[in-house]
Amino acid sequence: MAVWRVLFNLSISLLPTNGVAGIDASGFDRSHASKHYTKRAEFTIQQLKVTLLVDSKVNAVLDLHVTTTRKHDSQIAPSLIKRNPETIDILLGDKGYDDQKIRRLARQHDIRPLIKHREFTPLHKAWNARLDADIYGQRSQSETVNSTLKRKYGAFVRSRRWWKQFRELALTCIVHNLDQAL
Repeated sequence: MAVWRVLFNLSISLLPTNGVAGIDASGFDRSHASKHYTKRAEFTIQQLKVTLLVDSKVNAVLDLHVTTTRKHDSQIAPSLIKRNPETIDILLGDKGYDDQKIRRLARQHDIRPLIKHREFTPLHKAWNARLDADIYGQRSQSETVNSTLKRKYGAFVRSRRWWKQFRELALTCIVHNLDQAL
């Protein structure tokens, strides 16, 4: 996996990133079986959860995390923050990433977290109202990249083994970054 991280960093170095990164997760199917067949055969296919860290200026994938388990977004984000503290100045996330551990970790690495609060009290509503709407609006770029990857390269992986599935998704993101550089 270290080779793929090096290739990732090389593909990112070709692009002028601005330090504003959005984080978002999406699901990829593990094989391309028809919905009719899987329903008729009562066959379930476990999905891959792919969390992407995306630069909002050039829509480049800065890092990815792939898991087969049903981890919550707030459990995945710390590993992405720890791996990329030098490339992130502002971290954008939806309410799924609203966790004090994530906010604390981001501040320890001199990253400004712009993550909406889940609204349980009037204080949370006030904090959400004070978010910088122009910068927070760039969060949708990470969703755009997820959609682009699925439309251009397919919403499923062809490989059978987990490490090959990770490699396939990493190569997809590297090719996307190279495509953005051209």
